[in-house]
Amino acid sequence: MENRTELSEFILMGLTNLQGLEHFLFALFLLLYVASMLGNGAIVAMALMEPRLHTPMYFFLGNLSCLDICYSTVTMPKMLSGFLSGCQTITFAGCLAQLHFFHFLGSSEAVLLAIMAYDRYVAICNPLCYRLVMRQRACLLLATASWITGFLHALMHTVMTSQLQFCGPSRVPHFFCDIKPLLRLACGSTHLNLTLLNIVTGGIVVIPFILTLLSYLYIISFLLLKVQSWESRRKAFSTCASHLTVVSLFYGGAILTYVPPSSGESPEWDMMIVLLYSVVTPVLNPVIYTLRNKEVQSALRKNLHRKLFPDRL
Repeated sequence: MENRTELSEFILMGLTNLQGLEHFLFALFLLLYVASMLGNGAIVAMALMEPRLHTPMYFFLGNLSCLDICYSTVTMPKMLSGFLSGCQTITFAGCLAQLHFFHFLGSSEAVLLAIMAYDRYVAICNPLCYRLVMRQRACLLLATASWITGFLHALMHTVMTSQLQFCGPSRVPHFFCDIKPLLRLACGSTHLNLTLLNIVTGGIVVIPFILTLLSYLYIISFLLLKVQSWESRRKAFSTCASHLTVVSLFYGGAILTYVPPSSGESPEWDMMIVLLYSVVTPVLNPVIYTLRNKEVQSALRKNLHRKLFPDRL
């Protein structure tokens, strides 16, 4: 009988093998992380403090910003420390925790983006029923459903991965403990894990993406057929285009990573795609969704003025 020792820790390879670029990459990703924290933190603060922003749209945007803050924090600090130390070791329990929270927050965001698209559809295409459809209780239930769906989806993968045996090698070709690179290191059969990854995770990504796309296509059709004002059309099209850009970046990356057969042999390609939608998208979300919005700009100026010049109020 073969003697196999189960691993108690892993080494995250990530981008640490790019010799000579560690300090540049550290500065770049630190800048992106700080920008994500500041931008999303500002949105959460404004959504809480400014009465004018106590609307369904900004309620969902506040949830999105909370998700993005946590989403970046799951992977970025560990990756940044790896650039400085040159090696990233992580325990098996820490690896499972990272896997769980990454998929918990990512799945929740996928569902929330579809809810936000539906909110915009009702607001633009059926404004007379907007207050009735998107009342406070309904918004709270929809947001809660997105968080619960993400948690249960991640819990499934965490439990399934925890049942696998890992007996070497210990090097994970990724910047965090994702499912696919871990499954490549497992000793036993991973058929059930791969099936769940392709079907369940694929559904969590693809179904919200289709619903989001349909919502925006319906909005665009409504604007073309029903709205006569060119200025109103221009503003709405600009907003829809911006939203679709960030939505396509997030969903497109997730679909390319998790929907194809998961036994592929391109961990570097997977890592680049995950970097794109897990690091860049949280930075873009506050800019695309809210910081370009005049209401948010006004609220930011008002609150900054209040903090900097309290005696002038």
